[in-house]
Amino acid sequence: MSSLIVSTVNVNGIRAAVKQRSAQNLGLLPWLTETTADVVCLQETRADDAQLAAALAPALSDGWHLASAEPHVKGRSGVAVLSRHRIEATRLIESDEFGSHGRYLEADTAGLTVASVYIQTGEAGTPRQSEKERFMAVLAARMAKLACAGRDAVVCGDWNIAHTENDIKNWKGNVKKSGFLPAERQWLSELLGTGWADVVRELHPGRPGPYAWWSWRGRAFDNDAGWRIDYQLATPELAARAVAARVERAAAYALRWSDHAPVTVEYR
Repeated sequence: MSSLIVSTVNVNGIRAAVKQRSAQNLGLLPWLTETTADVVCLQETRADDAQLAAALAPALSDGWHLASAEPHVKGRSGVAVLSRHRIEATRLIESDEFGSHGRYLEADTAGLTVASVYIQTGEAGTPRQSEKERFMAVLAARMAKLACAGRDAVVCGDWNIAHTENDIKNWKGNVKKSGFLPAERQWLSELLGTGWADVVRELHPGRPGPYAWWSWRGRAFDNDAGWRIDYQLATPELAARAVAARVERAAAYALRWSDHAPVTVEYR
């Protein structure tokens, strides 16, 4: 595999991300024009395949290739992969419950497998959390198979889990909330223990952040009171090729086009 740059971002609704700050020539489409990324994973598109293709039409005309998994409920979830290279094959997650939910999509492109994933937000002690945990189990099983496939792979997206205290600014106030529950953090530790590498953390060891999600409310963004929940988990040989990782944080609150910022990794 030659040098490759992979980005991931939760767009918080594809149509909003395209229109947001459009008067200022900002938003997802200008970002796609300017980015150096070869592959971009999108989450929470909240659009069916036709709506997504229509929203991304200018980017597709510029040569981007698109694969997508639409949500099964209107206005929820939805994931996609954009690539400057031909997309050779795609796969959904194998699950009777989640296969059509638009939360996971694999694409073979540029000599590796890139997956876009969107784990549920969850809510501690409710059926929503139980659903999240069922999906986590299915995801771990799929990633185990992917790791054994003998092909470089990276699973990118919004995992809705802050792994350690360094991954959330206000960790003390969230120890009993979904996204920072002990069981969720242990699940992620066990997943990493099977050989998958948290590439951004390995390139930014022993320090808070870099955060990639901030609430729209209050001054969370201005105070960098964020969460690091957007990961790129790579197979060992691919992870060893990672030389740089960054969060493309907007220069100011008024310039944001999503509540997440793109997380970009360069592999050589």
